[in-house]
Amino acid sequence: MRSGRMRVEDIRTICNLGTGTMGHATALMFALAGYQVRLYGRTAASLERGYQSIDAALATYRAHKLIAGEDGEAARRRIAGVTTLEAAADGADFVIESIAEDLAVKREVFAKLDRLCPRHTIFATNTSGLSPSAIAEALDRKDKFVAANFWNPPHLLPLVEVMPGRGTSRTTVDITWQLLEKIGKKPVAINKETPGFIGNRLQMATLREAFHIVESGIASAEAVDTAVKYSLGRRWGVAGPLESADMGGLDIFYHIAETLFPELCDSHKAPRLLEEAMHKGALGAKTGQGLYQWTPERLAKVRDKREAALIEWLGKDKQETEE
Repeated sequence: MRSGRMRVEDIRTICNLGTGTMGHATALMFALAGYQVRLYGRTAASLERGYQSIDAALATYRAHKLIAGEDGEAARRRIAGVTTLEAAADGADFVIESIAEDLAVKREVFAKLDRLCPRHTIFATNTSGLSPSAIAEALDRKDKFVAANFWNPPHLLPLVEVMPGRGTSRTTVDITWQLLEKIGKKPVAINKETPGFIGNRLQMATLREAFHIVESGIASAEAVDTAVKYSLGRRWGVAGPLESADMGGLDIFYHIAETLFPELCDSHKAPRLLEEAMHKGALGAKTGQGLYQWTPERLAKVRDKREAALIEWLGKDKQETEE
């Protein structure tokens, strides 16, 4: 056990819980940055699936010259798969958890880790919706527990939202933020616990109005998506909404807000279209029907186009960092 105040430089070994959509990618991000990673999966089969996803992500990086081949191979060697929490926790300095989005399951796992990990270990949950305070209730080290919400897919999107629970210390937030910056992410620190973090609050506010526009017959789903893709989507990739307001003139946005806010949707219920789709089982791409019809070919085309755009942005980010 280390003595003295914990520093980001003291973190060397990462305990990475989960091998799925999020877990394999967070393991890769830490390994690429030079950290030793223990990748925890419940079974050998889940570990194998995690390694396959890691290899696919590395292949994407290499194909677009985001990493050299030897860097990927070295990162792969830093990831050690384990199937017990005891092995995952041994000597861990930082835990990142991406298991089932289930409060009881997360509490149980972290309660075990609280007994197994060294006292200096920081715990981070990659939850996108659960309360970090609620997850940390079973812990003695509430001051060392924080939410670190990686955006999906974590190997292509830089944002990680760092949010404290009620008992989280400022030191834990600061060290987590510094660690995420060291692995090449773009962390944002949230001042206090709030449902939905920043990104999901903005996303759901936009979706509420988007569904309202379609439900009200103002425009089609296609028109709404086209409007966003070829205006706000492009603008906000360079200047966020508040920067854009400053650039456009706050007086202008004030007058627009005075006129438009009374017309916007302010419902506290889920959109009717969303509820109807749920009841019909029209759940989107995974069922072949949602607001759009989805064939395997259409889904692959949209995914490929999105991935290409995200990779292009990663290349720009890397170029800015090197300049």
